[in-house]
Amino acid sequence: MIKLEGVAVAYASGARAIEAVNLTFEAGDFTVLLGPSGAGKSTLLRVCNGLVAPTAGRVIVDGVGEILSARRLRLHRRRTAMVFQQHHLIGRLSALDNVMTGRLGFHSSFRTLLPFTQEEKRLGLDALDRVGLLDLANRRADQLSGGQQQRVGIARALVQRPVTILADEPVASLDPETSRQVLGLLHSICKSDGITAVVSLHQVDLAQRYADRIVGLSGGRVVLDGNPGATTSVALQRLYAKGTGHEEQAKVSIEPEKNHEPQTAVA
Repeated sequence: MIKLEGVAVAYASGARAIEAVNLTFEAGDFTVLLGPSGAGKSTLLRVCNGLVAPTAGRVIVDGVGEILSARRLRLHRRRTAMVFQQHHLIGRLSALDNVMTGRLGFHSSFRTLLPFTQEEKRLGLDALDRVGLLDLANRRADQLSGGQQQRVGIARALVQRPVTILADEPVASLDPETSRQVLGLLHSICKSDGITAVVSLHQVDLAQRYADRIVGLSGGRVVLDGNPGATTSVALQRLYAKGTGHEEQAKVSIEPEKNHEPQTAVA
């Protein structure tokens, strides 16, 4: 569980990326962040992982407490994995070597100069197996397709044995079919392992298909929060409306649709 209490982020220029957000991401939930570009989705994810420090408010993590010290932040980051839009792989390294970078945070600076243990390498191979790339473990990352590279990114997250996965536009650079496959894989793994996931997306259809909860951001504020069973056109119009001032942005709840049957994930 990650709890944000009155979290705000302002830059030195005076621009405000997040405005007094109060959110709790419950254990085991698959939450999707929706909203237009510049709405604050990426900043919110980085606040959740301590990559951006809030200028106001508190971040509280179950099993860690309020993130007040470097020690607590290190513990939180070990338990929290990131999946990025542009993969952030090292092209000249193999898929397995890229996956193993997910273990670096568990070692001291000196220890990272030494080879990984056999047990850790087994964790890496198991992670690649779970994303269907075990046979490509020794292939250079820059020789993989975009979808395969993103699967390596997911495997790198899994090798941390995370409690939480934060994914920032993980399928934005992929074609629609590959996007469904990759997001379906991430959803399936998180559900089977009980991993809490917070995923930012632009694709409303994918959010409706996989999310337990949708949080909509606009202008750094939460304007939509609820069950995605029936994402109404009114809610989406409010979320993506241009030129809407903060004073006019009201929080919109999403109510479940009658006779709605959830769709299963694509593996």
